[in-house]
Amino acid sequence: MLLEKMLQSQGFGSRKHCQQLIKSGAVSIANQVISEPKFKLQLQDLQFRVYGKDYCYREKVYIALHKPEHYECSHQSTHHQSVFDLFDESLINRGIQCVGRLDQDTTGLLLLTDDGQFLQALTHPKKHVPKVYQVRTVDPIPQQQLDDLSTGVELRNEKGIYAATDVTLVDSHALQMTIHQGVYHQVKRMLAAVGNKVEQLHRAQVGQLQLQQLAQGEWMYLNLEQLEATKQQSETGLIII
Repeated sequence: MLLEKMLQSQGFGSRKHCQQLIKSGAVSIANQVISEPKFKLQLQDLQFRVYGKDYCYREKVYIALHKPEHYECSHQSTHHQSVFDLFDESLINRGIQCVGRLDQDTTGLLLLTDDGQFLQALTHPKKHVPKVYQVRTVDPIPQQQLDDLSTGVELRNEKGIYAATDVTLVDSHALQMTIHQGVYHQVKRMLAAVGNKVEQLHRAQVGQLQLQQLAQGEWMYLNLEQLEATKQQSETGLIII
């Protein structure tokens, strides 16, 4: 691949802008400045620098973000900051999108990608990728509410019964639950259906990828093993990030 085309694929701007970057001496490979836009590259394990910052060539990007509170999962945020404000311009130019959404007041594991097939694989209703939520409620949680969440509830304007699995009481005002669908505001609506209200909500896990170590606002690229863990539904192979 030509150097100018590679830079464009990595989100560094238009072909013309990438040509200007190269000609200005901003791009180097293996500590050698490359000033020829038509320089031919081997993409395997390619590392390069732009203005002294290191990058790895990635055909597609897969990102895990610990979403902070008061951030919206939208490029055109209205009342709060956008999660896309947390990323470099090059990633924004690649067209990364959220894999599903978390409300502005919900924290936790949010995946982003520029791979449309991967996004579809995780968000299609038939895939039933499990997602683990930690919930703090306004009112105490009686056993009946735990039972009702496990048995299933009806949600207004939705067809069918929505049930959680692995519903566990943490303390009198907190529980953990796993959902397998992902309709709009599902956890909040399920708690409302059993007669309670969510005060705080945190997504701790998607598939077998579990969020523990990333601080709020921090993000990382997923490797192949971590990527596969987002699709796994078994109880084995848990990967901590």
